[in-house]
Amino acid sequence: MTTALPAVAIPGQRLGSIASYVAGPGTHVQNATIYASIAGPVVVGPVQPSSRTKSVLSVSRSIPRNAAPGANAPAKSTSAGKPKLRYNTLPAVDSVVLARVTRVQKRQATVSILVVLDESASSQPLNPSQTASDNDNIEAILSSAANPENHSSSDELRFQALIRKEDVRAVEKDRVVMDEMFRVGDIVRGTVISLGDQSFYYITTARNDLGVVMARSDAGNMMFPVSWKEMRDPVTGVAELRKVARPF
Repeated sequence: MTTALPAVAIPGQRLGSIASYVAGPGTHVQNATIYASIAGPVVVGPVQPSSRTKSVLSVSRSIPRNAAPGANAPAKSTSAGKPKLRYNTLPAVDSVVLARVTRVQKRQATVSILVVLDESASSQPLNPSQTASDNDNIEAILSSAANPENHSSSDELRFQALIRKEDVRAVEKDRVVMDEMFRVGDIVRGTVISLGDQSFYYITTARNDLGVVMARSDAGNMMFPVSWKEMRDPVTGVAELRKVARPF
């Protein structure tokens, strides 16, 4: 009797037998049974030529927009040939993330990761009508995160990351002053460069499109970028230094 596959698996959950499937990424085999190794949607891949009749059973880190979990995921779902991802379960190397700065020190800044984006989502305007859940509503997440009243202990439940002084920008690294690059509460777009240790990921803002995307002035007003290193308060007219991401 074949057991129906779950839509989303958690680590250690039983998925199926090796008599019916081949264990793929995100799974492991124990006692002839395939178990999930990570949390994510269950995906049944194409039949392997070596097995002839067995499909690959895997657990993905992300959910394709146009594919249902537990079904065969299309290899291509966009004109560019790259699947559209709704959201990622975990940050991975080269993931584009939006994070809030929680601490700034002389050598590094600590950030709390709010959203993990796919490459296309990070380079296209946000469209709330395309979102499918609260996790996908990036505008709402950022608006809430940028509100100082919402800065609480919830950051402890999010993935933590570090932006080291040498990873802030690509040029003149020795002249970087962290207090002039970021302030607590800033929303930063960055790219994961290392999974780090058990406590912190490492991310970089050393590209023109990476850096601060939302920030409040000392007066508490939302600022707008005026150059790659300055943002301005529209109410007071005062400019403040930041490592500004190129606006799209």
